Amino acid sequence: MSDRDEFLAWVQGPLRDAETALHNGDPGPRLAIWSEREPVSVLGAARSAVGQEAVRDLFDSLGHTFSNCTSHLYEVISADVVGDIAYTAGYERTEASIGGEPRQYVLRVTQIYRREDGAWKVAHRHGDTASDSDEANTAVRNALREEPGGSR
Repeated sequence: MSDRDEFLAWVQGPLRDAETALHNGDPGPRLAIWSEREPVSVLGAARSAVGQEAVRDLFDSLGHTFSNCTSHLYEVISADVVGDIAYTAGYERTEASIGGEPRQYVLRVTQIYRREDGAWKVAHRHGDTASDSDEANTAVRNALREEPGGSR
């Protein structure tokens, strides 16, 4: 199996499982697959964060916002591995409750990964709203604004 094939198996296994857990209200698995080395950053559909503390705070806030994930699919459009760096670009299609309200939405997502001590870790995430899910992303932004420190 090539490096790329092994990486894509990780993306559709542990990475996807971590995203599903986050959408069920548990940020722990997502935190576990994120790099603990600087730099890390998120340019999110609802909120952005730079640095370890801000990224952890963001994921904790998202965990309080999401629940009842019934579907989370990551459609990878493009991906590659070069040495200890990799990227993915694609669409995340999610059905989950946001602030207790069932929602369905699509994000366009690009992520950068580093292989650290033999394991893939996310170092950067950029996600924005695909045009057919603006309502759901507005709901996420509004729910995050209601939490302390949520308006960023």
